[in-house]
Amino acid sequence: MGRTGLIVYRLTRKKFEHDLSGKGAEIAGGRWNSKGVRILYTGENRALCTTEIAVHTPLGITPKGYVLQTIQLPKTRIKAVQLNALPKNWKVFPHIAQTKKVGDAFIQQNKYLILKVPSTVIQEEYNYLINPFHHEYLKVKILETVKFEFDKRLFEKL
Repeated sequence: MGRTGLIVYRLTRKKFEHDLSGKGAEIAGGRWNSKGVRILYTGENRALCTTEIAVHTPLGITPKGYVLQTIQLPKTRIKAVQLNALPKNWKVFPHIAQTKKVGDAFIQQNKYLILKVPSTVIQEEYNYLINPFHHEYLKVKILETVKFEFDKRLFEKL
């Protein structure tokens, strides 16, 4: 756990361009949180965010109406999930309970603003999950929001 100030990215639909609440993850659940647990998913770079959307989109459908948020996180301690602490099947879909418990405990314990987790899509890259209940959450800022158009070749059926 180190101290850092980070720039992270998030792709979201235009209607949520000002929303950093984590309500979407609370409603749907995800790899790192159970339904009913609010958390904000971000990626360390634009390409990772694009890839994360692509793996959740059926082939033949190019996502439309997205914006890319550039988000500044404050200098703070980061809790990092170590790969060797995860079960061998941590990448499977549907998501396993063990990974959900990691994020749920992170939120419940409320000791850190940021949880660094490995990407399942691109090895050695990371997503940063933000705790909207942490006292430093108010320091999380959207620096820029721009319209984002996906390259349709990512979604073509061959």
